[in-house]
Amino acid sequence: MALTPVDRADLRTRVEQALDAFLAARRQQLGAIDDGLLPVADAIRAFVLGGGKRLRPAFAYWGYRGAGGADSDAVVATLAALELVQASALIHDDVMDASDTRRGEPAIHRRFADRHAAAGWHGAAERFGVASAILLGDLCLIWSDEMWYGGGLDAATLARARPVFDEMRTEVTAGQYLDILAQASRDTSLERASKIARYKSAKYTVERPLLVGAALADAPPQVLRAYSAYGLPLGEAFQLRDDILGVFGDPTQTGKPAGDDLREGKRTYLVAAAFERAEPAERAVLAKRLGDPSLDDAGVAQLREIITRTGALARTEARIAELADAALAALATVDLDPQGAAVLTALASAATRREI
Repeated sequence: MALTPVDRADLRTRVEQALDAFLAARRQQLGAIDDGLLPVADAIRAFVLGGGKRLRPAFAYWGYRGAGGADSDAVVATLAALELVQASALIHDDVMDASDTRRGEPAIHRRFADRHAAAGWHGAAERFGVASAILLGDLCLIWSDEMWYGGGLDAATLARARPVFDEMRTEVTAGQYLDILAQASRDTSLERASKIARYKSAKYTVERPLLVGAALADAPPQVLRAYSAYGLPLGEAFQLRDDILGVFGDPTQTGKPAGDDLREGKRTYLVAAAFERAEPAERAVLAKRLGDPSLDDAGVAQLREIITRTGALARTEARIAELADAALAALATVDLDPQGAAVLTALASAATRREI
C-alpha cells in the first residue's frame, strides 16, 4: 500500500488542528498575564503553523502504527508536541546562524527587531530581537512538555515513551553545539561532519520519533532494533539532502537565500568531501571564502564549482542513495503492520528527495 497525497494531507491536517487548538489556549493564558504577550503568542502560532512538513510527527505516528498501535486523536495530539520541539530548535538555530529568513519570512529574531525599530523603543533593536527569539524558543520547548502530557494518552503509555522523547531533545541540542563548534574550530573532517549530521538531524528527525511511536505502541525489541537501523541512515540521508539544498537549492523552494550555508560556514559532509579532494589552490579558496557573510553570488558560484569539480556533490548524492538503501533493507527485516510498513517505505523515498 503506497503513501498517497491524501494520507499525507490527512495526518498533516490532524497535527495542525491539534497544534492550533493548543496554541489558541496558550494565547489565552499569555493574554491573561499581560496584553504585551499577545504578539509573542501570535508570532509562535504564525511560525509553527506557517510552514513545515510535519516530518517528525509523521515518522512517530507511522512508527506507532507500524508497531501495531491503533489510530486515535490522542496519539496525534501527543505526537504533535514534536513540532514544538522543532520550532524551538529552528528559532534558536536562526539566532545562532544569524539567518534573516525562515521559510521565506523574517526569522523570529528579525521579526522582533523590526517591531522594536518600528515602535522606536529604547535600546538596540537587534539585541531585543535576539533576546525575544531566545525566550520564544524556550517557550516552545516548555510547551512541548505541556502538549505531550495534555494530548490525552494515559500516564503509563506516556511513561514508556518519555525517556526517548527526552533523549531526542538532548541529542539535538548536543548536535547543534557540535555544529557551531565545528564552524568555530574550522574542523572539516568527514568524521566530524558525519557525527554532526547524526546528532543534529538523523536521530532527531527520524530515529527518535520512530522510537517514540514504537514505545507508545509498546513495541517488542526486534521492532526497536529495526527502527533504529532504518532511522539512523535515513535521517543522515535526509540531512545530506538538506546540505545539498543549502548550497545548490532554489531559494523559492528552500525559503533561504542561495548559498546561505556557505556564508554561514557550515562544515557539512558536502563541504568536508570537497576539502578532502580539493587541490591546494581550491582548498585555499574554500578556506578563505567559506563562512564569509558578505559572500556574493559570484563567490557562491565559485564555491559551487569547486564542490562539483572535486566530486563532492556526486559523492554526497551517492552517499544518500547508499544510506536510503540501507534504511529500506533494515525495514524489511521485521514484520510490521502492512500499512505502516508501506508508509515508512514511501517516507524513505520522499524524505531523501524532499517531496514530503
